[in-house]
Amino acid sequence: MGADFEPYRLRCELRGHEEDVRGICICGDSSIATGSRDKTVRFWRVDETEKSRYTLSKTMVGHNSFVGPLAWIPANERFPEGGIVSGGMDTYVFVWDLSTAQAIQTMKGHQLQVTGVTLDDQGDILSSSIDCTVRRWRNGDTVESWPAHQAPIQAILKLPSGEVATGSTDTTVKLWRGSKCLHTFIGHTDTVRGLGVMPNVGILSASHDGSIRLWALSGEPLVEMVGHTSLVYCVAAHSSGVIASGSEDRYTKLWRDAACVQSIEHPGCVWDVKFLPNGDLVTACSDGVIRIWTTDADRMAGTPELDAFEAQLSFYKSNTKTVGGIKVSELPGLDALQQPGTKNGQTKVIREGDTGVAYSWNSADYKWDKIGEIVDGPDDLQGRKKLDGVAYDYVFDVDIEDGEPIRKLPYNRGDNPYFVAEQWLLKEGLPLTYKEQIVQFILKNTGQANVALDYSFADPYTGANAYMPGQPSSFTSGPPEKYNFKYIPKRGMLYFDTAQFDGILRKIAEFNNAMASDEGQRLLSLNDAESMRLNAIVAILKDTSHYHTSAFADTDMNILIKMLTSWPVQMLFPVFDVVKMMIYHPHGANLFVNCLQSGNDILMDTFRRATAAPALAANQLTSIRAVVNAFRQTCFRTWLVHHRSEILDLFSECCSSSNKNIRLSYSTLILNYTVLLIDSKDEDGQQQVLSAAMEAIQLDVKSIAESAKSSKEAKIAEVGADIEHLIKSV
Repeated sequence: MGADFEPYRLRCELRGHEEDVRGICICGDSSIATGSRDKTVRFWRVDETEKSRYTLSKTMVGHNSFVGPLAWIPANERFPEGGIVSGGMDTYVFVWDLSTAQAIQTMKGHQLQVTGVTLDDQGDILSSSIDCTVRRWRNGDTVESWPAHQAPIQAILKLPSGEVATGSTDTTVKLWRGSKCLHTFIGHTDTVRGLGVMPNVGILSASHDGSIRLWALSGEPLVEMVGHTSLVYCVAAHSSGVIASGSEDRYTKLWRDAACVQSIEHPGCVWDVKFLPNGDLVTACSDGVIRIWTTDADRMAGTPELDAFEAQLSFYKSNTKTVGGIKVSELPGLDALQQPGTKNGQTKVIREGDTGVAYSWNSADYKWDKIGEIVDGPDDLQGRKKLDGVAYDYVFDVDIEDGEPIRKLPYNRGDNPYFVAEQWLLKEGLPLTYKEQIVQFILKNTGQANVALDYSFADPYTGANAYMPGQPSSFTSGPPEKYNFKYIPKRGMLYFDTAQFDGILRKIAEFNNAMASDEGQRLLSLNDAESMRLNAIVAILKDTSHYHTSAFADTDMNILIKMLTSWPVQMLFPVFDVVKMMIYHPHGANLFVNCLQSGNDILMDTFRRATAAPALAANQLTSIRAVVNAFRQTCFRTWLVHHRSEILDLFSECCSSSNKNIRLSYSTLILNYTVLLIDSKDEDGQQQVLSAAMEAIQLDVKSIAESAKSSKEAKIAEVGADIEHLIKSV
């Protein structure tokens, strides 16, 4: 959680609607209007006797189906107390006078459900619909209508600049000036359900693909936020920079700087979210209740209200949770155990709290023995959880240690937990010493007390099977199996394909804040838009499964060039880590090569600066790894050959470094150059690389093998195992 973020707590609940609350509208400084499936629009004011609470002021009845989107008409001569515009499933747009709570205009024109309403700067009403059109209304009549999308429109938003944005089932966001489309924003992979304004930055979009995106008005994607496990229905932002989103997964999530800083569980899906001007958050839930959340201790609810809310959550979960396809709420209680069993071994499932517990009848002792808690298999789950777009039976939150971010661990029933644990630790860059803890965590949380494991996989560090508790002995009397070398003789190259992105961003933010607070370096720091875009770059780099299709904006290079050329040398190492992964990404590599071909060899210029004596070890490590990753891309081969001599010279001191990670990275550089030059039959280059390799070989080869085996990079560990076996065989 960010240091400058205060968590939201319940302030109060607004009760009155009889069904789902589908829409929220902030009216002035503090009043609220809501629309519901119960066909009503309700208007709420702050309770004059208790300022932290709200009271129902008006109820407006007229729609003949559920009401969703709402818009506020500020008080004027025509509407002394203000007015409300509402749209409904019934295809109508209503205008309500709050003085009388009566509809003064009923506008018919759309052919299908109205999904959005807003007012433009001239006072005209704009509405969007499932019929794919946007309509402009003036004095109750349609004055303009146009087909804005080729699929249903789900949301419409008026921007402070006067333009209008629409979101659609066609997965796009469009920006309009009048009926002219200025930009089409492409990036979501499913319906765009909700839109919001990010003050002074751009447009927010919420999608059924589970993500929230922030866009510049030019159409450039700035940030992607992923954390919900189901459809995202709504998004809103406050001037403080906090973003809120609501989802089918029953959570409202709070975001700052593209990171989720709080998740608020609800007893139903969250249809809409809005911020009050004072920063308090309003949420609309499918349980028919509007809730207001605050960070101000003076406005927070008392213990009785908080306990009541926790009871609502517990009741909801116990009434919706199933075991074996049966609702927990429908299971018998503990009193059912007073009835003796009919035969030895008879089983009975009992409700205990919000879960089901199995008991077996013990005829000998004439009592029920507790077997354990019932855990559903995937076929019994109401919906599988998603992580990075992939469905899993379980997605666990794993807290490694204090100060470390919560990590997501996916798991499917039937998978070997040891294999899953090992692969996950390698992916997260964590020590394999955690493996047994992760395995036990999986077994405990999936109810696999007596799991049968598959022991056929090989440990990437030793080539052998890992020790697993309970594994039968497998001694054989025959000769030892022949060791199969994986990388000797070496035919391919090695790369560094992982990064600790959260730590990288924290370090960059730390350096950037330091420069921003220094009058002499302020101009070198990233502004808010650049910082947000850097978060977007990292989000793309994190999504390794889409490297073949994802792309960066052309302006992304400008941010990296700014940091590489102007930041102090002691602050470069986290930037090199981003560059390392940019080069590993196909499109990122092409952007760098295009820059190099234009005559701006930003990489060599920065590497010279970073490796100049006395070189910072962190700079040596991260810059050499960036060069290593350049071997992955064919577009970099000419550059690597051209600068071979200088690159080997710049990093020559690394072979005798006291830092084993630097030595390993230098060895990987030599290895990749060796493979490249053998493939290209460059004999002069081979001699130079051989000379560099011989200098490195003066080190203790056994120590090198041991260091390589202890690497978190699986392939480097396998190379270490090869070297170790080679030493033993000569």
